[in-house]
Amino acid sequence: MNQPELDELDNVFKALADPSRRRLLDGLNERGGQSLRELCAGLDMARQSVSKHLALLEAANLVTTLRRGREKLHYLNAAPINEIADRWINHYDRQRVAALADLKSALEGAPMSATTKPEFVYTTYIRTTPEQLWRALTEPAFTQRYWKTSFETDWSVGSAMTWDNHGVRIEDPQQRVLVYDPFERLSYSWHSFTPELFAASSFTSSEEVALAAEPRSKVTFEIEQQGDTCKLTVVHDDFEPGGVVAQKVSHGWPRVMSDLKSLLETGDPLGVS
Repeated sequence: MNQPELDELDNVFKALADPSRRRLLDGLNERGGQSLRELCAGLDMARQSVSKHLALLEAANLVTTLRRGREKLHYLNAAPINEIADRWINHYDRQRVAALADLKSALEGAPMSATTKPEFVYTTYIRTTPEQLWRALTEPAFTQRYWKTSFETDWSVGSAMTWDNHGVRIEDPQQRVLVYDPFERLSYSWHSFTPELFAASSFTSSEEVALAAEPRSKVTFEIEQQGDTCKLTVVHDDFEPGGVVAQKVSHGWPRVMSDLKSLLETGDPLGVS
């Protein structure tokens, strides 16, 4: 491990060492997108103390935030736990890493509230340039390597997108480019769930019925350069509350982003997404 990776590891474990910070993560695991006011209401803790704990969790990348109007909303972020487990697990014996693996599962499987419109938020830091990261998000030579997915489109806003998802071609005029701001922001509507996709996948019959009936979701990628690193935030939203799509992508995105990070930093993805 190099020094930046060791520093990241130290930050995560220091952040997790405090029981109050673990309680904050538990609260965000139960319901993401909470404001500071909402988090304070659920804890017997002064607002200033909650703010300090959140700052440490943000610094460790265990919490990520989005602005919604005048409010700053907080989300639990699975990225550092996923990366530690995938990249450094071999440096620890099975017994010592058991708690970390359990936390990884809890973060990736965090339930999305059925009472509010859910959204999945994931932030990772990649040692690359905005230009290279943009290519990795849009060009088939990259996307096929870490995601087994590619797109046919001219990337003009409003243009249709044809997906090749693990060898299944998905065409639908409602699959469209929504935002195309090179090196900063990319957004597009999610693919349709077709009979061909179901035939090539392992969805249950009940999942297939639900997926076909749910409204189309969308994904947005936001890139922010920070020195020699890029902060990449993925926001997937417009889900059916309590639906199957939200559940599926909350498990899928951590692996896809981990493989993207590995590809750009080492030249090889960790595995097949």
